[in-house]
Amino acid sequence: MKRTLLFRSAAGMLAIGMALGLTACGKTATSDSSSSASSDATTSDASTAEAASDAYAYLADFSLSDAFDENGYLKGVTAADYVTLPDLSTLTLSDEANTVSEDDVNSYISDNILANFATSNQVTDRAAVDGDTVNIDYAGTIDGVAFDGGTATGYDLTLGSGTFIDGFEEQIVGHTPGETFDVNVTFPEDYQASDLAGKDAVFSTTLNYITETVTPDLTDEWVASNLNDSMGLDSVNALNTYVNDLLLFDQQANELYGELVDTAEVKDGLPEDVDKFFTDYYLYQPYMYSQMYGSTVEDFLVQSGFASVDDYLEQVASQKQSMINQILILQALAEQSGKVCDTDTMNAEFERYFGTADTSSYIQNYGENYLKMNILHDLVMQDLIATANA
Repeated sequence: MKRTLLFRSAAGMLAIGMALGLTACGKTATSDSSSSASSDATTSDASTAEAASDAYAYLADFSLSDAFDENGYLKGVTAADYVTLPDLSTLTLSDEANTVSEDDVNSYISDNILANFATSNQVTDRAAVDGDTVNIDYAGTIDGVAFDGGTATGYDLTLGSGTFIDGFEEQIVGHTPGETFDVNVTFPEDYQASDLAGKDAVFSTTLNYITETVTPDLTDEWVASNLNDSMGLDSVNALNTYVNDLLLFDQQANELYGELVDTAEVKDGLPEDVDKFFTDYYLYQPYMYSQMYGSTVEDFLVQSGFASVDDYLEQVASQKQSMINQILILQALAEQSGKVCDTDTMNAEFERYFGTADTSSYIQNYGENYLKMNILHDLVMQDLIATANA
């Protein structure tokens, strides 16, 4: 059974979109005023010059593979120097970890596979209800005078999400696409724009359409047409088996790693360049966003609610350390068993997973050595699970 690479080991490092809490801060019915400000900043010559002098401009050359060698190990690091592993014979797996429910399989298929093939329809023949995603135009006034940031066209809003200020979304419920109506609200006394705080506003609003998501029906024909080339699956039964195996591995790996974390000892003192790699890893996303907005990393993080870059790094310090510990523990296990992920191993695993040894797209995005590290850790966990279940 072919399956996609799971890349559990590096704490989801392949997904650069980390949960930093940097977006949608305090977003309200006039949130497009902040969007407008960002747009202005992007086109500002002053902001562009400021971004060019950003102390973190070196992150433009950051690569996930920088810290790893040709076998998937941290460069210049012997993990056994930092990690004391427990007696692996004491590791066990519970019945719960070794069992996947049918409901879990169905939920995964629905949320992670079918949802990726969903399409959207524009509905215009019924009234909006709570939970709908609607497309609206609106223009806000206070005492009949328009104010900055109070106007938008073609805005997608999910009713009940709390995205806009209290009372706005509720007044759209019950209206039908094509209607234009007034939405009356009062800005909170502590509203972020002091010139609007506590004031009554009227938003002339047009409901353009309601967006309905259509998920495909799960049939053998659909699986064969959409998943055979990429995943080697040609029936619903094959897909169920694939997902069952995937979830089973995740459950087993998570439980065993939890036992390892509780019993292994990890010392500090990594080489400075290795520690800096992980710091840069957590700075990379803010850097990319700062470039989008023509800002600096410092200014972007301050605008996102952090006092400074140091404050941000302090808040992600525990996540960074958890990532380091995880990589060290799994590398220590690889060292103990003599396991490596050289190029032949990488290609063989891709052949087994995908039916092809073509790793080019992954290497282009993440670098070869980073890819090898993830495959190595995956292989280590497979051996550990087999030992625990023996």
